[in-house]
Amino acid sequence: MPRAAEALAAALAVLPGPVMGFCAQLVHDEIPYTICEAGPGDDLRLFLSDADGAPLGSFERIEEELAAAGLGLGFAMNAGMYHPDRRPVGLYVEEGETQTRIVTAAGPGNFGMLPNGVFCVQAEGFAVVESRAFASDPPACRYATQSGPMLVIDGALHPRFLPDSDSRLIRNGVGVSPEGDRAYFAIADRPVNFHQFGRLFRDALETPQALYFDGNVSRLHVPGLGRSDWGRQMGPVVGVVVPQEDPPRPDLEARSGEGG
Repeated sequence: MPRAAEALAAALAVLPGPVMGFCAQLVHDEIPYTICEAGPGDDLRLFLSDADGAPLGSFERIEEELAAAGLGLGFAMNAGMYHPDRRPVGLYVEEGETQTRIVTAAGPGNFGMLPNGVFCVQAEGFAVVESRAFASDPPACRYATQSGPMLVIDGALHPRFLPDSDSRLIRNGVGVSPEGDRAYFAIADRPVNFHQFGRLFRDALETPQALYFDGNVSRLHVPGLGRSDWGRQMGPVVGVVVPQEDPPRPDLEARSGEGG
């Protein structure tokens, strides 16, 4: 099998148009997606509340907070499920401080479809860790968010995913390269089921571990693509922070053809 970076170059099919910033559009199994990449040296953060503890809730509010420090977002997306008051469901860590505890019990809904997992931003690199494994031996995370279900577990799809499921939504999630040096954030640009979405991470991106974020509140913000999805107020948000004066960077090269 080729390394994940080689598989990405071979499998991703970019839609017409320039690639801007951290993200590119692709087609896998005839389904369009937008993929955003964070790698070494990128300032990847989670966002939840402002300095007064009020939920940020929107990309606009995060941009406003960052602008005061001369910063902005290279890209951002919602990053986990949340309660009506926008408190995270499960573990949430920001700047090394645990704000809500990990949940390891099975429960209703997608979050409770075990195994679920945790996305962890480490001092160097990234990880997606199954929740019970995380709880038994917590890694050091600068930022972490729990969600579920896992999409890919040790290279295999979640056992409860059905190829012909008619539950199709705009879904988003994250996978991490085998080396842990890159994180790939994906959002479907048309409704998909879990099996289709998991195959994106397993087959096109070749991430051995991948985690579902949501399917009812899946939104993406990419200033370099002129995209900022609108919708209901969000809970946790993940994004790469950049100096406002920095131009978008072409991380993913434009390609043609069809992947998958």
